[in-house]
Amino acid sequence: MKNTTKSQIFSLIRQEILPAIGCTEPVAVALAASKAAETLGTVPEKIEVFLSANVLKNAMGVGIPGTNMVGLPIAIALGSLIGKPEYGLEVLRDLTAEALEKGKGMIADKRIRIALKENVDKLYIEVVSSAGSDTAKAIICREHTRFIYVEKNGVPLVDLCDDKQESNTPCEADDLQLSFDLVYEFSTEMPLDEIRFIKETGEVNKQASLESMKGKYGHTVGKTISGEIGRKYMGDSPYTHMLIMTSAACDARMDGAMIPVMSNSGSGNQGIAATLPVLSFAEDIRASEEELIRALMLSNLMVIYIKQSLGRLSALCGCVVAATGASSGITYLMGGNKKQIGFAIKNMIGNITGMICDGAKPSCAMKVASGVSTAMLSAMMAMEDKVVTCVEGIIDNDVDQTIRNLTSIGSKGMESTDKMVLDIMTGKSL
Repeated sequence: MKNTTKSQIFSLIRQEILPAIGCTEPVAVALAASKAAETLGTVPEKIEVFLSANVLKNAMGVGIPGTNMVGLPIAIALGSLIGKPEYGLEVLRDLTAEALEKGKGMIADKRIRIALKENVDKLYIEVVSSAGSDTAKAIICREHTRFIYVEKNGVPLVDLCDDKQESNTPCEADDLQLSFDLVYEFSTEMPLDEIRFIKETGEVNKQASLESMKGKYGHTVGKTISGEIGRKYMGDSPYTHMLIMTSAACDARMDGAMIPVMSNSGSGNQGIAATLPVLSFAEDIRASEEELIRALMLSNLMVIYIKQSLGRLSALCGCVVAATGASSGITYLMGGNKKQIGFAIKNMIGNITGMICDGAKPSCAMKVASGVSTAMLSAMMAMEDKVVTCVEGIIDNDVDQTIRNLTSIGSKGMESTDKMVLDIMTGKSL
């Protein structure tokens, strides 16, 4: 592998694997609100927020860290009051009880307006804050922390926009297009000391899982599987251990626990589901440190690869992508070779492709558990050289083409599904 390619992959990993507190969509909206308030130079008297449909969908039903509240208004208020843009996706980490009360007051005074913005990138956030005669605008596009435009009183301070950047066309071309061969080669052949850092993803996310098991979060999927009924009917095995560890972390995150996780490609749940099944299985089989590191890298980099063509947000549930990465890592830990890891990927895509994303919410932990379960099944089948073949559905002989088939369905084929899901979500009378 060329040194240039290695450098590009390292840059991509640093860009895509980041710490986050809370669901990334409402937190990204809070981040934009914090930037607008910082640019304004004072607490806003009025805040207008314009969002793409996918951001709106993912932010409606999820808990906001440290608030015991759900949804966008409190995220926007707190971002404006105490958010620091330099914190990135940990923008709300300085939350205090006093700030929370002020945020609730801002909502009660109806100082926040949220609207849908059409014909923009699937990840688009625009915040316009005003106080007196002063106004400030901040726009995030395509990536959860990427500011493409900032202005004060009509004067641009940052301007990376053009007509293409505010459309569904990506803001910029990726520097490197990954492939299955590249992902496998990098993960299995790089000097260990150069990729040892990936262990932190598992360590941080495991801590989130352990904290979750101490409390009662969301639908308590992790605690249900580990409880009396779960043990009675599902047993106590490496399989149930990975289900418990992974779903528990998701339980806490979706319920708004003030617990950081390592995200992957803009999603904390993807980061959780790409790391914890692999870590749990490695611990159970007493894998070596090298095996764990390479399996974690394989899983995480596979997720980054698939998301390159799928995009940040889509109608396809991210657990499909993350669990595909996890299945790759689990197969590697089982002693699988490159061909068998490819089989695991095909088995995943031949099974749970089509699971919809209907927003971030506590029940995401159930979907994550389904993804992990399928990851284990796909890996076991792959180890016996059993694979969904090219005459079946969307599977192709070529692993990369199979992945492109998946991402085409998620990014293009399911667009009408995305619109219908949003219509259903916004049309409910609660």
